[in-house]
Amino acid sequence: MASSNPSLFLLTVNGQIEGANFPEYDSLYCKYSYVYGHDWAITTGLEEGITQITCKSSLSRTLVWNFPLETTFKSTNPSGWPQIVISVYGPDVFGNDVVRGYGATHIPITPGQHTKTIPMFVPEPTWRLQKFTGWLLGRRPEYTDPKVVAQGEGREVTRVRSQGFVTVSFHITTKDMKKMGYDTGPSNPQTAGGVDAF
Repeated sequence: MASSNPSLFLLTVNGQIEGANFPEYDSLYCKYSYVYGHDWAITTGLEEGITQITCKSSLSRTLVWNFPLETTFKSTNPSGWPQIVISVYGPDVFGNDVVRGYGATHIPITPGQHTKTIPMFVPEPTWRLQKFTGWLLGRRPEYTDPKVVAQGEGREVTRVRSQGFVTVSFHITTKDMKKMGYDTGPSNPQTAGGVDAF
């Protein structure tokens, strides 16, 4: 018999990393991972993944991945709500894989269908000499752990440059959030299938 007073709630994330717009680059792939608080845990699905390499077509300047996301989280409270961290990589003129952009966004709070366009950025060297030697040696600045993008600590001292966008679509479903006292009504009042659907 199910308990009428649940001790945790579930958040199910389905969707896809649809694609990207990087006007200057082609032949890119994407890595993703989730960052979440101490009270959160993944019950099903993958915590991180990597897409295939995609190229622009002659008819479109958009890179298309359509890479599926399917993950279920459990938690006792909303503090540390999950974020998805996206890192995009591609070849430089010497054929070395280099980072083309980092970005992050919170998983939508309200159940239903959502599409987010994530602005991407890359770290910049502090001095021009570093920039030149980095280009010459194929070693550009990058984060040792891309998850730092989802945290605020230490980011204020990092010099970055905006570069491209990644589009991610989400279908969010929750279970037992209302029973725990959290109201997460649908983002669109006409969406009937999104609220505590389990």
